[in-house]
Amino acid sequence: MKVLMLNGSPRKDSNTEIALKEMEKIFVANGIEVETVQVGNKDIRGCIACLSCRKTGKCVFNDLVNEVAPKFEAADGLVVASPVYYASANATLVAFLQRLFYSTPFSKSMKVGAAVAAARRGGLTSTFDELNKFFAICGMPIASGQYWNGIHGAAPGEALQDKEGLQMMRTLANNMSFLMKSIALGKEKFGLPENEPFERTNFIR
Repeated sequence: MKVLMLNGSPRKDSNTEIALKEMEKIFVANGIEVETVQVGNKDIRGCIACLSCRKTGKCVFNDLVNEVAPKFEAADGLVVASPVYYASANATLVAFLQRLFYSTPFSKSMKVGAAVAAARRGGLTSTFDELNKFFAICGMPIASGQYWNGIHGAAPGEALQDKEGLQMMRTLANNMSFLMKSIALGKEKFGLPENEPFERTNFIR
């Protein structure tokens, strides 16, 4: 099994990275392959709604989004982690996710998603909520832990002092591992749920 982790921090050795590394230890112990991609330090432009991806199956801007797309398709789970900026996720990460989720034609149904936020103090829950919406819109089960998934720290490395935050990361990774394995067994025994054709309704005709 594979988990893809996206690090929305632009900094090396950040508190966001500490959270992901704590999760990685648990995934590895559960026999799950992990790959982490740092997104926050890349030059990622936003979606321009050109709809080119509907014809080509990939984003018109050939950058990290198209590079990560096949890794996302192959993954059983996706962890998205971000530092908190103005009670929101890093704008670079959000631009990346919007383009990644919209431009990829493969089904994301039953891939497990998990969101993690890192902050000095506030804004964790609003960022957590923002990131979870990417999973919910495309049928991805959302893994939960023992609390809203966040870790505290201002200066690099301070998150190592947040014992509860580190415990939350371990609990989240264990729960996510169990959920991915359970879904894999369910697929083998029962197959995936059947989806009706999408009934798209506009408010204005």
